[in-house]
Amino acid sequence: MREARFWKPLEGGEVRCFLCAHRCRLGLGERGKCGVRENRDGRLYSLVYARLVARHVDPVEKKPLYHFHPGSRSYSIATAGCNFKCAFCQNADISQGPRETGALPGTFFPAEEVATEAKKTRCLSIAYTYVEPTVFMEYALDVAVQARALGLKNVFVTNGFMTKEALAELSKVLDAANVDLKAFEDSFYKTYCGGRIKPVMRSIERMLEAGVWVEVTTLVIPGLNDDPRKLRELAAYLAGLSPDIPWHVSAFYPCYRMLDVPPTPASTLRRAREAGLEAGLRHVYLGNVPHESGENTFCPGCGAELIERSGFAVTNRGLRGGRCVKCGRPLAGVGMADLG
Repeated sequence: MREARFWKPLEGGEVRCFLCAHRCRLGLGERGKCGVRENRDGRLYSLVYARLVARHVDPVEKKPLYHFHPGSRSYSIATAGCNFKCAFCQNADISQGPRETGALPGTFFPAEEVATEAKKTRCLSIAYTYVEPTVFMEYALDVAVQARALGLKNVFVTNGFMTKEALAELSKVLDAANVDLKAFEDSFYKTYCGGRIKPVMRSIERMLEAGVWVEVTTLVIPGLNDDPRKLRELAAYLAGLSPDIPWHVSAFYPCYRMLDVPPTPASTLRRAREAGLEAGLRHVYLGNVPHESGENTFCPGCGAELIERSGFAVTNRGLRGGRCVKCGRPLAGVGMADLG
């Protein structure tokens, strides 16, 4: 347990948490919507500080980040908890447990040991992922500082539902983020996630303003957020921020509370990809559908294939020094010249 950051005391022993956009007001003994922050005697505490439920070495493409040091490895960590309650959560066993049962699993792992292990395993970055990393922000910030001291990068895989105050601190040590933009309707967020869309949009915008490399993922769910018009609107919004934002449109598979919803047809994802390209995005990728060329990176200038992906295997097909070998156009991203 560790005293939290991003909170203030109120009258009568209550506290206001301003870590995420829920901005929970908590009475004595109450936990926030995340299930992992608690008011104890008028002070707010994180109940999952340094309590890891997962740590793995992953390809950075698994985050997914396709334009951030492609082919590198990322030391991926998570505690329990989440500030959303998505009905389609793919990691519900670790993200929803604290809210649903009060359980707080995890193994103590100090921040400096995370950074040291990442370095030993030849990872280029540390990824805060699997659950919503905002809920373990205190730990993430401490790990991120240790990572920077060892020359490592920091990556958030996030729903983006954090406050400007928290993001201002995080941006000081954050290099890249993949943000879930789950739909382009506030009603979807309220019904299926227990959140709102505007804070997510503001986080994407603030990350870009802070110089953080941003990629966006949308899990396309049949009958819920696959309306072609809304997908075009979402793509147009991203293109308006920057045409270089990579957009990952991923296939849904039945899970958690949506076992009766069918998997996403590949044809739906292809149409979403076409909509993204027509909206002006230069890089739109298909996810969770193997053997599709939509995983590959093409030059937005001449159309040449630059990077081929098969699963998480990455092959350089036409990139030298971060530029297309055919037309010389630079490829947007960070560390693109590192791909040999």
